[in-house]
Amino acid sequence: MLTFRGGAAGALLLATAGMLVAAPVAHTEPATDGVNIVADLKLSREGVLEVTEKVVVPADSSFKMTLPLRLKIGEDVERVFNVTDVDTKGAGTATVANDLFTIDAKPGESTFTYAIHNTVSDAPGTQTFRWLGTINADVASIDASLISPSYEMGVVDCKLGPPGNLRQCSNLQIEADGVLYWQQTDLRKGDNIDLTLQLPPGTVPANADIRDGNEESAFSFTTPVAVALGVLLLALAAMAAYVLRARRENAAATAGSETIDPLLRDGNQVQFTSPDGILPGEAGVLLDEHVDPGDIAATVIDLAVRRYIWITPISDSDWRIDRVNAPDDQLRDYEKAVYRVLLPDGTDTVSVTELRAPGRIQSQPVRTAMLADAVARGAFIDRARIGLPILLGGALIVGGIAATIALARTSGSALVGVAILLAGIATVLLPRFLPVRTAQGRALVGQIRALQRGLDATSRDQIPPADQELVFSRALPFMVIGGRADNWIRAFRDLNPAADAQPGLYWFGTFERDHNLQRFAGHFPYFITALEGLFAGAGGR
Repeated sequence: MLTFRGGAAGALLLATAGMLVAAPVAHTEPATDGVNIVADLKLSREGVLEVTEKVVVPADSSFKMTLPLRLKIGEDVERVFNVTDVDTKGAGTATVANDLFTIDAKPGESTFTYAIHNTVSDAPGTQTFRWLGTINADVASIDASLISPSYEMGVVDCKLGPPGNLRQCSNLQIEADGVLYWQQTDLRKGDNIDLTLQLPPGTVPANADIRDGNEESAFSFTTPVAVALGVLLLALAAMAAYVLRARRENAAATAGSETIDPLLRDGNQVQFTSPDGILPGEAGVLLDEHVDPGDIAATVIDLAVRRYIWITPISDSDWRIDRVNAPDDQLRDYEKAVYRVLLPDGTDTVSVTELRAPGRIQSQPVRTAMLADAVARGAFIDRARIGLPILLGGALIVGGIAATIALARTSGSALVGVAILLAGIATVLLPRFLPVRTAQGRALVGQIRALQRGLDATSRDQIPPADQELVFSRALPFMVIGGRADNWIRAFRDLNPAADAQPGLYWFGTFERDHNLQRFAGHFPYFITALEGLFAGAGGR
């Protein structure tokens, strides 16, 4: 039985478990007399050692061999072998598990076949393998042969015996056809064997798996990796600074103290005007960067104010919405979506109670249309569009994966590719952390805030009586989106809706006999709450 203690650099370890009852390291127990081993070995052109060994064990005896597949050959250096194609005939068994190859032969004859990989490496001007072992059991006889792809195989040295008293091996020869034969009898426990053979260079592919724990792996931290990670950290810091700056600018857009006068005066007439013709629903979306029920409710009020629908209270908790004018080109797409959610084609009137029916209100198309309108206006970034960050980030991700694979297979420093990959991921994710408002959107939202400040500062006395109802009505949806409709109505509670020669509000029924908005002021908030409840229950943000 042989225990391999090591191997020279460039050695082709023969791991001839059958031939010498050993491989890189082996232990046989218990010691037996009369064990006979016949081994046929072949070194294939692929550098794989193919072994067939027959083990004959006397009655009342057994034979066991354990071969570690990891062999330490230096400080923090080990050689790794792989055994495949294991097959057993007879009473013996052979298994590969936990980095061990184990042969267990029972009394009688057993035949073991297997293949040992990673046994070949080059030396300057040649290929050699050295066989160092210690016999840990008495073996009656070994009869082995070895065939290699080259007939020019030569014996460099072969010694056998106890430590300090080695002698030359007997019956070891290489025939003219290049086949090595070795016959040895009466091997004793404790004998050492030191065999070195030589092959011409390039006889078989070098495939030795020698692992040096001190060597840099493909994913070691090298100077190029340090540079790449430094660049990555700088890029991430720049991205973070850019995001923080964009967020500060976005927050600043709604701050400030500027005021826009909402009243447009033309001689003795006064009209309400919004900056850049912005609509209340659009303004609500821009203010908080998402669509909420108040934005849709403000759009409903605006449709009534612009004479597309008529609102009539039925009771304190129900209202009827009637068609006045069909949607036309004066309406934006999102306004048409709101109109059709309330009054689909073929429906001329509907009550809020009917709209509360499960599934009757589908707000998601409205929300989608309102966001699409903000994108089309240039106020919001189009998250669905594949922009430059996605294209650049995708290219970096693909390039990082390719670089990681290429560097791992060639020069190492594969973490450079990982750094590129991480940069690509960060670039792809960058838009998610940026405000949805564009520079144009920030400018618009600043004007909307200035308009709201102007509305807060507006009083009824600034407007001629004949124009008060129209100004009040046109501005009301803008106060709805800010949650200040009560304040606006309170400021105009003494407004006489008949001052324009038409009794009552022209878009909201039931209060035609009133000469002020006192009752309307108490009733309208319930209607707004009901509208918001309809769209809040029909979908989230």
